Order: sequence, then structure tokens, then C-alpha cells
Amino acid sequence: MKPKSKILIIAGSDSSGGAGIQADIKTVTSLGSYAMTAVTAVTVQNTKGVYAVIPIKPKEIEKQVTFSCKDIKPNAIKIGMLHSSKVIISIASALKKIKTSKIILDPVMIAKGGARLINQSAIKTLKNKLIKKAYLLTPNIPEAEVLTNTKIKNLDDMIYAAQILIKFGVKNVLIKGGHRKSKYLEDILLNQKEIKIFKNKKIKTKNTHGTGCTLSSAIATFLSCGKPLKKSCELGIKYVNQAIGSNPNYGKGHGPINHLNSIIVNKKFR
Repeated sequence: MKPKSKILIIAGSDSSGGAGIQADIKTVTSLGSYAMTAVTAVTVQNTKGVYAVIPIKPKEIEKQVTFSCKDIKPNAIKIGMLHSSKVIISIASALKKIKTSKIILDPVMIAKGGARLINQSAIKTLKNKLIKKAYLLTPNIPEAEVLTNTKIKNLDDMIYAAQILIKFGVKNVLIKGGHRKSKYLEDILLNQKEIKIFKNKKIKTKNTHGTGCTLSSAIATFLSCGKPLKKSCELGIKYVNQAIGSNPNYGKGHGPINHLNSIIVNKKFR
């Protein structure tokens, strides 16, 4: 099997392997595409929490992006953890040199265990410099609340927040509804023309580490292969739900999901 497309991932490393760039690589690979990376930070973490964040210099992050893309041109770019204003500015600068319109921005702000991964100054820079460059923005409810300075308690609140985010200049917004206490999980895709609600039964489990990273990378992969946005979101959500449902139950905290759920292993390799 040959890779169907090429994805550049710009994100932080997760030493536990469940989220961040590790989850992104596993997702892109499991869905049949080729992953390139630009590491923004190295984290020391496990399923119980983040213990340290070691930032990479902004100039070195920019070099990772431009050198990789000069040689292998990506069909899509997925952006995850960007911890400072200087890093965000360096990424915005690098993107000017790359002709890829399919940019998926996952505004990672808080780790599953509650650790804050971005400061207030960086949030402001993200809103002013980077959001308008994205084809799709994929915040969860807490991230959407921070970006829009609103409270989200129900579906109408999610739609209202998404409309505010569209005014920042992003073409499409997918607000993930996993943080709402309900039997069903509702994700909202919104642009200036339409609203689409994806409704799925919520799976009761503590093993959801890396779901946001995984979903944005899955959507980026499907988009890069030529699928329309709505279908890419639908397939990405389905992949994540299957990965949650078949989780390996590793660790004592918020465990990882099963990125390999889409792979059928050739008999001779078993």
C-alpha cells in the first residue's frame, strides 16, 4: 500500500504517546497517508498529567516547516500545540511560503488532565495572526469559550460561539461537544452558508486522551485525499469514536485511544 497523500503536522510531542504529535502520526499513518512533522515543544507527561513543557526555539520550528515543505510538498497541514506568541508568529511566517490551502488548526490550550498549555498573550496572537489562515478550526468547548469569551452550556451556545469564530476570518469551524454532560455527543460544523450537526452516542470511558489531536489529524487526512469537508468531518468523527470504543485501557489516568482500529494487518505479518 502506498501513501495516498502527505500531511505536515505542526504540534507538541507527548512522551506518553497518546496525544500530540505521536497521536497525529499514528492517525495519519493508520488512515493511509504520509506524515511529516515540525515539533513545537517536548512535554514530559503520562496518562495522569503534564509534568513539564520544554519549548523549541521559534526559529527552529519555522526551519522544520520550511525545510520539510521545500522538499516534500504537503497536501494538508495540521496545526496543534503552539505555546507562545513568538511560536505562533513564526508559524504564520512559515505558512506564507507554503502554497497549501487545507490548513486545519486545533487550538490546543488545556491538556486532558487540566494543565494549561498556552498563555494569555499567545491566545491573543492566535486570534490576530493565525486563525484567519485556517480552512478549519477545531476547538472543544473550553477552547471555544476562551476564544470567544462566552459560556457554552447547550447547542445554541455552541452555534453562537462558532458564529463569533467565523467573524475572526476562519472559513469553517467545528466545535466538539465532548465536554457537555449528555447521553449524546453533538459536534457542530459551521460556515457562513450552513450548519451541520454530527450526533453520536457518547461512550462512557476515562480513556479519551488525545481525541482532539486525533480528530483534527483524521479530518486533515481525509481532506488531503480530496474528500469534501463535511464528509471528512463525518469520517474523522467515526474514526475517533471507534478508537475510543476499542481503547487499550493503558495507564492509571486518562488513557489513550486505539489509533490502530482502522488497520487490517496482512496475514504474513501476524
